[in-house]
Amino acid sequence: MRKVTIVNLAEAKVQKQPITMVTAYDATMAKIADDAGVDTILVGDSLGMVIGGRDNTLEVTLEEVAYHCRAVRRGASRPFLVADMPFMTYQTSTDEAVRHAGYLVRRGRAEAVKLEGGESIVEQVAAIVAAGIPVVGHVGLTPQSVHAMGGFKVQGRHQAAADRVLLDARAVVEAGAFMVVLEGIPKELAARITHDLAVPTIGIGAGVGCDGQVLVCTDLLGMNPDFRPKFVRQFMQGYDLMRSAFESYVGAVRARSFPNDSESFSSPAAGERKAVGDKVTRLY
Repeated sequence: MRKVTIVNLAEAKVQKQPITMVTAYDATMAKIADDAGVDTILVGDSLGMVIGGRDNTLEVTLEEVAYHCRAVRRGASRPFLVADMPFMTYQTSTDEAVRHAGYLVRRGRAEAVKLEGGESIVEQVAAIVAAGIPVVGHVGLTPQSVHAMGGFKVQGRHQAAADRVLLDARAVVEAGAFMVVLEGIPKELAARITHDLAVPTIGIGAGVGCDGQVLVCTDLLGMNPDFRPKFVRQFMQGYDLMRSAFESYVGAVRARSFPNDSESFSSPAAGERKAVGDKVTRLY
């Protein structure tokens, strides 16, 4: 399969070909997503919650995102790679926004950056785009504004609020965003925005009327039994499968059935050469 580019994503909108995006944070998961044919990988600041166990995304640093971007890029070369800009790396000034976006492209090997917000960040979006860096917008439920919203709540339920989300989406596109994430909004509003915008929309908790969908890899794999929001479909029961494997490992170790002879190395007999198959790639 060919490398996915910003041009391919724009064409998908025109051809009404749904865009697939997953949020991933490491090389192993990225390779699986790549091999499965995923179009776009987002290294989200959600890593603070998924990887770090934090309550929200606000503590995530620029270097954390860059580190995980590099890991993802090593595991997946074909999907288009988007990096989240963490809280307070773009809100204070256009100069900082451009510098930090450039860092994620230069050091994180990202191909685009994602910013949360609407009319309030149009200057930053325009400046980053002018610097030659593609921008993905993000409107609706914006996790970096969790305190201002009073929690992770669906946005745009009422007419005035819905109009506000639409205006924000239009504003970031007019400023140069080539794609917009719609999070936590009614499906009717998401369909309306998708029809209104000339660029692709990616939904999460926004219904099927978007141009594409995104889910966090651990959510779609069912790896956290305590996290079951309405918008997540678990495509496998990963927690149960993985726990069972761990339990089998614990049992095998305690029963001294692991490792067996075929999984162990032996000292060569005097005068014998080392077996060709005894190559070791890594030891812990």
